[in-house]
Amino acid sequence: MGWFHAAVLGLIQGLTEFLPISSSAHLRVFPALLGWGDPGAAFTAVTQLGTESAVLIYFRRDISAIVSAWAVSLVKPARRSDPNARMGWFVIVGTLPIGILGAAFQDTIETSLRDLRVIGTTLIVFGLVLAVADRSRAVRNARPISSLTLPHAVTYGMAQALALIPGVSRSGGTISAGLLLGYSREAAARYSFLLAIPAVLASGLLELFKIGEGPAPDWGPTLFATLIAFVVGYAAIAWFLKYISHNSFMPFVVYRVLLGFVIIGLVTAGALAPDAGVVAK
Repeated sequence: MGWFHAAVLGLIQGLTEFLPISSSAHLRVFPALLGWGDPGAAFTAVTQLGTESAVLIYFRRDISAIVSAWAVSLVKPARRSDPNARMGWFVIVGTLPIGILGAAFQDTIETSLRDLRVIGTTLIVFGLVLAVADRSRAVRNARPISSLTLPHAVTYGMAQALALIPGVSRSGGTISAGLLLGYSREAAARYSFLLAIPAVLASGLLELFKIGEGPAPDWGPTLFATLIAFVVGYAAIAWFLKYISHNSFMPFVVYRVLLGFVIIGLVTAGALAPDAGVVAK
């Protein structure tokens, strides 16, 4: 992978990570369309460290309050009812599904699930799920994130686990779950970002060891892409949270469905191979 390719993919990662359109799908689809080859699951996971660093900085006050309250609650039972302490437990519980399923199906996730037909289908199907969630009656209940319960945290976690399939979208899946549970758009998005922190950091750190080996890109371009993803991702968070406070998710739904049909159409017509750009491990 060259430096220009890395810059473009870092830009794509930063722009798409927090929008409900699937960054992993875009990092798979656009290189295939451009004939660059699949950057691979390791590259995707490591560049996500850049965007997740943006989350850590943007939500630093929230994260600090949650971590400190959770830690205190371990030694002071009376503090366990603190909303921030409870949030810490909810994030831990919500992370378990993606951790377990990610470890169990790692090979499938990194190979067959990167088939462009799978990605086109998931873009469409889960785009329609987001549309239903956004227009559901439950959305009008507009629960704040402070009313989160343990069953809801588990539901969020299962929705996040679906994002192991490229095209589902981590933010799209968890936001859809939040909307269907009755949370406001902003509350669903904020919790989605917080919930992703442990899973993304763990995945990225594990995949660091694969950079520069086999089909994975070299360290230089990967780190360059990660830096660009961080800068662009920070701006994307601020824009996205402001946008959804007054607007619906329908533009993202339309984009997902159109992109999904384009991908499936190209593969069906033979203009694009379902495994285009994939390098054997």
